[in-house]
Amino acid sequence: MASIHRQPGRPFWFCAYSIFNPETLTSKRVFRSTKTRDKKQALAICRTWYKAALKGRNGKLTEDAAREVIAQGVSDVLLETSMESLPNASIKSWCDTWLKAKAVEAEQSTHERYKRIVERFIDSIGAKAKRDVATLQASDVARFRDNEAKERARATANLSLKVLRVCFGEAVRQDLLTVNPAGRVKLLKSSDKSARRAFTLPEIKRILKACGDNIEWRGLVLFGLYLGQRLGDLSELTWRAVNLESDEVAFTTRKTGRRIVMPLVQPLSDYLASLPASDNPNAHIFPNSAKHKRTASLSNQFREILTDAGLVKARTHEATGKGRNQAREASEVSFHSLRHSAVTMLKAAGVSDFIAREIVGHESAAVSRQYTHLTTDDKRNAMLHLPDVTEG
Repeated sequence: MASIHRQPGRPFWFCAYSIFNPETLTSKRVFRSTKTRDKKQALAICRTWYKAALKGRNGKLTEDAAREVIAQGVSDVLLETSMESLPNASIKSWCDTWLKAKAVEAEQSTHERYKRIVERFIDSIGAKAKRDVATLQASDVARFRDNEAKERARATANLSLKVLRVCFGEAVRQDLLTVNPAGRVKLLKSSDKSARRAFTLPEIKRILKACGDNIEWRGLVLFGLYLGQRLGDLSELTWRAVNLESDEVAFTTRKTGRRIVMPLVQPLSDYLASLPASDNPNAHIFPNSAKHKRTASLSNQFREILTDAGLVKARTHEATGKGRNQAREASEVSFHSLRHSAVTMLKAAGVSDFIAREIVGHESAAVSRQYTHLTTDDKRNAMLHLPDVTEG
């Protein structure tokens, strides 16, 4: 048992308890100062030391266990002295709290992505998710990062790590953690050998032919090429974004929150003119695609079109020998390749790098957007250099 004592001429209370020596299999009685004159504080500190000693005797004093004992001991000290207890939360409850805050701050698609990452992380640490967030270690996060890279891709693993850095960084600001454990874990170096490439002009025509009678996908391909925008943004375009009088389309991107105003080049104007007129400005231009809540399902549909065009191999369910959880091999072409195609064709036509970046919305422009501004006519003149892929 543990007990506290006063020594003559000493201002602090001392704690007496036993420590077990596993080498000699004997116990040693120790007498240590609690560094406090307050009896209640001294008693709470002594109890904490005694709990740690018992775990050590039983061979259960791991780093996690020590953190937990210390955290509980500090809370006991504060309670014993009528002070406010330290804020605390389990790893799972904190993640849930953070996700609720992000539901208000972030776009729905972004929040859903955060939620999936956090759920995978909670699954990866198992029963530890119920323990105090202060017991979380960098090694827990590193194992999750490595598992993400094994089952998905290094880029996905790095994204997951960045999300956890933000999540537990907020826990530090809320005084639930003193150090961000995810901040101590390094990002993985990229080793993606299948970098995205642009489609050639003949390949784009093959894709349009593979769309067949699917008018909607034909339109998405044209918009992806001539607007250079992401599939998720294009699938949610409404007629409100289109101004046929000025031949412009304007919308805000989901990923960057940037306002895009682009000219409608002739192939896009012709496509829109072929669609049934709608009196509802909030009606989607691509209604079937807008029904999909996740862009991944649309990406899978586009891959089927690429398969029909002979540009990628059809995916099968045959065993590869790599295991069920092995990351799927990435393709060098996808809908995103249309963005690369737009930039490649613009540069090939002599359009400057800055204007090409402005058109597709790349943020890493060599010239700051703060000092250079393009009008829609500037973009229109540049985009007139693009070939009409609908001809022939």
